[in-house]
Amino acid sequence: MNNRVQFIEADGRRAFAVVPIDLWDQLSALAEELDDAALYRDAKAADDGVRIPGAVAFAIAAGTHPVKAWREYRGLTQDALIERVGISKPFLSQIETGKRRFGAATLRALADALGVTADDLL
Repeated sequence: MNNRVQFIEADGRRAFAVVPIDLWDQLSALAEELDDAALYRDAKAADDGVRIPGAVAFAIAAGTHPVKAWREYRGLTQDALIERVGISKPFLSQIETGKRRFGAATLRALADALGVTADDLL
């Protein structure tokens, strides 16, 4: 590599290095890979194991009730969900529109039916 690099000295010491562009591109790519690897290691170290699909997160951020966001993500109709949970369709509709709250038992049943934790629905 040194035979392709030109050094410029200042005060008797190497101060600058001039490298061919192809070598610069290679070194830049390697540096980026090292940065990516470090970011990946940091992300893995901070991983809490929680995963929420983007479609669900965006729907909730847009104002959709979490129950409805998860139901739609799972590809369930209201009828399919009420059959699994054992609640009425009007009750589910009121939950999904935020007009009615649900108790702990309904929360657990909804979470189980949707394959999520209760916290995911609050």
